[in-house]
Amino acid sequence: MTDQGQQGHQGTRRAQCPRCLRPLATCLCAAVHTTAHQVQVLILMHPLEQRQAKGTGRLLHLCLPGSRLLVGEQFAPELLHEALTAPWCDADRAAPRRALLLYPATAASAPCAAPPPLPPDWLARPDRLRLVVLDATWRKSRKMLWTHPALQALPRLALQDMAPSRYVIRKAHAAHQLSTLEATQRALQRLEPTNTGIAALGLAMQGFMAQQSAYWPAARSAMLDGS
Repeated sequence: MTDQGQQGHQGTRRAQCPRCLRPLATCLCAAVHTTAHQVQVLILMHPLEQRQAKGTGRLLHLCLPGSRLLVGEQFAPELLHEALTAPWCDADRAAPRRALLLYPATAASAPCAAPPPLPPDWLARPDRLRLVVLDATWRKSRKMLWTHPALQALPRLALQDMAPSRYVIRKAHAAHQLSTLEATQRALQRLEPTNTGIAALGLAMQGFMAQQSAYWPAARSAMLDGS
């Protein structure tokens, strides 16, 4: 429960939305567009992203009913193994999910071994896939990958659509460095090419950018350029 009356050296605590865990003034819930999808999505969120006003990981989680979100920088091996392999529903017990990592195939190779190839037949069964997404800055995501052998052992899905991100309020050093929500949308569109409903994630991104435009001039410019 949020304490709205307590004051300290950091000022008055702001009331928090119990759903998106953001302050009520910047609640994400109006931007949520529930999206039907077959591929399960496991979001591993770096702790610094929890309070990052510009982050999209929690919005993505709220949009995807078949997603789970774990917060941490270093996960215990048994916890991560369970997150990658344990069934999330009855159907998973009959046909276990195959985990793959959304990450460039050639990125962050040192000190990691080369990832195993992605079996082509996996792509024919999106209903048996569990996509693992690292919600972190590029530098932090590399560290998360380096410190978890279980993630290094996963086949990787690399995005082929290199259209630049419109999410200009967070600095990116290259075109392939998208927001978590944008990257996951493009990955799901590749894995579920006939699922037109995934476009709803784009609407969620637009809603979030519209909200952010009140606080960040770069977001206002991006909204105007895309209108």
